[in-house]
Amino acid sequence: MTPSLNAERRSETDDERERRPHRPRRRAAERRARHALLSTGPDAPDGPDGPLGVDPGAERSARARREPMAVFALRSDDQYLVDTDGGSYVVDVGSDTCTCPDYEIRHHRCKHLRRVDMEIGIGRVPAPGERVAACAVCGAGVFVPTRETGAFLCGDHRPAVGAFVRDREADKLLVVTGVTRTRADEYRTADGTRISDYETNADYGDHEPVIEAVYVGNAMRSPGPLDVSGRRRYGFPASRLRRLTPDERPRKPVIGI
Repeated sequence: MTPSLNAERRSETDDERERRPHRPRRRAAERRARHALLSTGPDAPDGPDGPLGVDPGAERSARARREPMAVFALRSDDQYLVDTDGGSYVVDVGSDTCTCPDYEIRHHRCKHLRRVDMEIGIGRVPAPGERVAACAVCGAGVFVPTRETGAFLCGDHRPAVGAFVRDREADKLLVVTGVTRTRADEYRTADGTRISDYETNADYGDHEPVIEAVYVGNAMRSPGPLDVSGRRRYGFPASRLRRLTPDERPRKPVIGI
């Protein structure tokens, strides 16, 4: 069994992640994306953005949705490269500018700016202040804050704090109390031993982030909520803990995390 963790080691909660500075920027981009996706207008027969008499904003949104474009995040925090049949342009969502002729001449929100908003809103490209990292379990791309380092998990492999999981080795039920970004070969328990050095963790990736959890034991038989505040916390490589299906999940509230 993996020994209990040092009480001073504390992982970040989902609420703390939600309060990070980059979150408002993503929400702003999502609001712009919803506006662009809901804006409609007639197709334009001519001109880069339609003839006079057609709402240029609606037409630009329609063209942003309709026309083939490829969007790539650049190293600069707020800039994106937009490849189109007519050329490649750099969009800066921080200053709301684009290098295309439509923006340079008219200074309106062009179809490229709107397309970038859409791509951010639906999660195809990272928002400003984010970058793409690989999930330590499956390798899938996941958006993370630009300056954060460590090991990361995608939505399929990151359990929620407070969720019930099952230990693949002991076949016992646990409750997740924290998800860290520290690799199993870097995270040390109170006695200084690395999580990856324990024999029961040999079949799991040393590069995986450590998940903190408490064993439930016989507490499920007690009436009322499950209070985990006084239980010893253990650390596991992420893939050692199996997420439960909806039918497997206990219908018992958890407190004391």
